[in-house]
Amino acid sequence: MAASFSSRCYRVGRSLLGGLVNGFSGLRSTSNDLTCGNFLLQQQRTFIQMRTVLKVVDNSGAKKVMCIQALKGKKGARLGDTIIASVKEAHPNGKVKKGKVVYGVVVRAAMQRGRCDGSEVKFDDNAVVLVDKQGQPIGTRVFGPVPHELRQKKHVKILTLAEHIA
Repeated sequence: MAASFSSRCYRVGRSLLGGLVNGFSGLRSTSNDLTCGNFLLQQQRTFIQMRTVLKVVDNSGAKKVMCIQALKGKKGARLGDTIIASVKEAHPNGKVKKGKVVYGVVVRAAMQRGRCDGSEVKFDDNAVVLVDKQGQPIGTRVFGPVPHELRQKKHVKILTLAEHIA
């Protein structure tokens, strides 16, 4: 991954012995060991649920939003899911103002997501792209990496606006 991205994408795969191996650090240790390299693997990751603060990664005018409701699932939202959120911070002259209730699609989540080839993808932060009720993005640019799982969730327009697909 290039160093210019604001978020890092981690691919975690399974080795032949069945243990988790981090794709970037390559560190392996026992469960009693807490080193800086595998602390990220042992950190608790949760769904995006009510009151989760997310970063907005498009140019719609909002900076941070707080999740009000996940529209799918009892536990919360994951990659590609739509949420209802309230704008907590916004640029002064953007399309979206502070306090407005908006829809958003989760494009980066700190919780791991398994892929068909057996690998898993996770990000450093929770990020969202704001959309209207029909699912079309409000902004015209999407910053940072976006996972290709959005294609399965029918968010192709977000993928075309993204600068990097992970």
